Order: sequence, then structure tokens, then C-alpha cells
Amino acid sequence: MAVITITKENFEAEVLKSAQPVLLDFWAAWCGPCRMLSPIVDEVAEERTDVKVGKVNVDEQPDLAAEFGVMSIPTLLLFENGKLVRQAVGARPKSGVLELLG
Repeated sequence: MAVITITKENFEAEVLKSAQPVLLDFWAAWCGPCRMLSPIVDEVAEERTDVKVGKVNVDEQPDLAAEFGVMSIPTLLLFENGKLVRQAVGARPKSGVLELLG
């Protein structure tokens, strides 16, 4: 499944009302660790059809970052049934991303 760009406008429909778990990657173009994590998140999106994967650019969506207390990037948030259930801060290997998914 392709990665979805998450904005304040589509957050409710794509994340809160999603029937499947949603992994969000909070990132920025200037962030080195974000650029390292991005292809891993893309791979997970292609391989795990049971999880919706979205990316939130914190420079373009500062309200979403603030709403979830994102202070450092990259930050990964996992939502299930519209609720935040897990989070991880910092770049991690693919195994770490898959571990977050459970």
C-alpha cells in the first residue's frame, strides 16, 4: 500500500476513523535521521498491507505535531481504533519499526 500524506484536513478520515492500524511518521526534509528512516517506512508500507502508513511533514503540519507532543523527529506513532497505542522517537532499523507494529 502506498504511503499517504497526512494533513490536518484528512487526519480524522485517514487516522481516527481508519478500520486498520495506522503508523504515522512525523518528519521534516531537513532532518538527517528522518531521511534515513523514510525508505524503511516506505518498505514497511509496501510489505504490510494490514497497516495503513502515513507521513506528516512537521514543517507543513505544525498543529498535528503539537497535538501529539512531537518534540523530536523522526517520531513514529501507531494508532489503533483511532487511539494512540505506541510511539517511538528517533531513527531505527526496519526490525525496530516492525516491532513497534507488534
